Amino acid sequence: MTTNNGFLPEGYEQPATANNFMKLEEGDSTFRVLSPAVTGWEFWTNEKKVLRSKEFPNETPNISLDKEGKPTKVKHFWAFMVWNYATESVQLLHIAQKTVQTDILNLVNDADWGTPTEYDIKVNRTGKELTTKYQVSPKPKKKISDEIAAAYTASDFNIEDMYFGEEGKVTLDDM
Repeated sequence: MTTNNGFLPEGYEQPATANNFMKLEEGDSTFRVLSPAVTGWEFWTNEKKVLRSKEFPNETPNISLDKEGKPTKVKHFWAFMVWNYATESVQLLHIAQKTVQTDILNLVNDADWGTPTEYDIKVNRTGKELTTKYQVSPKPKKKISDEIAAAYTASDFNIEDMYFGEEGKVTLDDM
């Protein structure tokens, strides 16, 4: 990409913004689980803020409404730290898709696979919105590299932050 009027160096490309969160993109997303999962429940408010709790919420104040004016569903989520091979970085992966959770749980409960910290997982995502489908595939077991282990050790993300709201301290447990 060339620059306008010599303001920036020839060939300059704006760097991608560092992101602490992994998203399951269209096509294949491959990652290595690095931490135990935290689990909980979440819902979105009318102000487009997510509220999370470790326990199923008895109340859902200001829950967003669907197209028919009915309250949206409270969803169960998992969150854990991963090595994202696409970005070559440690990120937090948040999974609220029941099919992905079920497939990973089946691997965890299978004596041949066990804990997903011992192998990579590939998730293939196809479709959009209501037609989105996920296929979870384990990769052969292997030890993580020293580079990945060092990056995880150096990361300072607190996975318990999943329970904090947009302002950083509001959770359903506080309501």
